[in-house]
Amino acid sequence: MTERTHLALVGLMGSGKTSVGHLVADRLGLPLVDVDEAIRARTGQGVKELWERGGEAAYRPLEREVVVDSLAPGRPLVLAAPGGVVLDRDAVRALQQPHVGVVYLRADPAVLAARVIADPQPRPLLGTNPRQVLADQHTARDDGYTALAHLVIAIDELAPEAAAEQIVASELISAAVA
Repeated sequence: MTERTHLALVGLMGSGKTSVGHLVADRLGLPLVDVDEAIRARTGQGVKELWERGGEAAYRPLEREVVVDSLAPGRPLVLAAPGGVVLDRDAVRALQQPHVGVVYLRADPAVLAARVIADPQPRPLLGTNPRQVLADQHTARDDGYTALAHLVIAIDELAPEAAAEQIVASELISAAVA
């Protein structure tokens, strides 16, 4: 079995990829790459500003670049992947590399909608009906996330700390970055 050196968390907006990612990275002593933060560091602009300036066409290539660069062989890390990662062929190929372990943080779209509505972070893709957008995204992306995942964690009623513990205690970690 190939040793996995990177861990990538995938899932829809609001699934806790960044929160859980921080906890997992801390427990494993690895750096966390949050794609939105990496893009801000590279461009000096956040998701909202980039989206307002050029929409999806301006933002998606930056996401792809961060995912592909981060998952290149090298120093182990934890990646909080963007929600749309499964829609990009190059990003999917990066996630499918043998040295990358993928965890899908799966949740009911209604649970995610409640989370993102309560979160002050701007989410340009959600528009005025987050529940419907997330339901549509779930329908379009769930099979893709599941196909990539080495581990699926249902996070509907799970605190980030509990999700992180499941990941750290999993066979994925014992055979991978630990």
